[in-house]
Amino acid sequence: MIPSLNPKYQEFINNLDRVTTQLNNDQLDVSSGVRIRQVSDDPDQVSELLQARAALSSSQQISTNLTNLKTEVDTGEQTLESAVQLFDQVQTLAAEGATGTQTAATRATLAQQVQGIEQQFVGLANTQIQGRYIFSGDSDQTQPYSYDPAQADPVSAYQGSASTRVALDPHGSTFPIALTAQQIFDSSDPATNVFSSLNGLVTALQNNNQSGVETSVDGLSTVAQYLNDQLAFYGTTQDKISSATDYASTQQTELQSQLSNLQDTDMTATILDMTQSQTQQQAALGSEAQIPKSTLFDFLA
Repeated sequence: MIPSLNPKYQEFINNLDRVTTQLNNDQLDVSSGVRIRQVSDDPDQVSELLQARAALSSSQQISTNLTNLKTEVDTGEQTLESAVQLFDQVQTLAAEGATGTQTAATRATLAQQVQGIEQQFVGLANTQIQGRYIFSGDSDQTQPYSYDPAQADPVSAYQGSASTRVALDPHGSTFPIALTAQQIFDSSDPATNVFSSLNGLVTALQNNNQSGVETSVDGLSTVAQYLNDQLAFYGTTQDKISSATDYASTQQTELQSQLSNLQDTDMTATILDMTQSQTQQQAALGSEAQIPKSTLFDFLA
């Protein structure tokens, strides 16, 4: 029986294939920058790699959401700052109206000014961002309030809904990010209701009722404190968003490092291995010339 291939030559072919395969893999690792391109490249690391990728994707999405929410919360905070400043003007006007030297005409003028401020409060309650009413709760396409100066109570009933919107932080916990216009300006407690306090002051001024104005003045400080508390909510929420964003950034850096360790090519080690494989390939090809050559005629002789 004539052997199909010289055993020494078969060994040479096997070694050459092994070296060539390793060389090709090294070249792919260097050119792609990653060493795990498919499950078979490192089965033991695939599960951890997929988990790290999923965690990074989730953290990046949370960062995007927090950035979008920051715009809304910042606007809410600015709106409440304006409301607090406006209410300072109301307290000043009320103090003027409470003095005994005021006449019916001057109190009527003060009443008009307070009405103008009340209309500005309705405008603040109707603040919009990108077509959304940020104080309308979950009904953000509905304007919270309308204003009709011809009515005894010029401010309409609240048209929005409760707010259930929350932000997700990288720890997995959530926190509320918005109040409604009803919570801020139209509290269920008459002592802290902005619109009611303004209407009461306007009525007392229009009626030239000094004692009524004085009563309104006494209650305005409670409303002012309430407004400041609502402003504090937005300040606290800003801090939470900032803290969550910073943590997400740190988390993403750590996950990127973890992914790099898991999948990125160790360039120094791979290039060294590639050089060794090239040397082995050249040596194998050089030794091939030393393998005895047999022909069919050698077996027929």
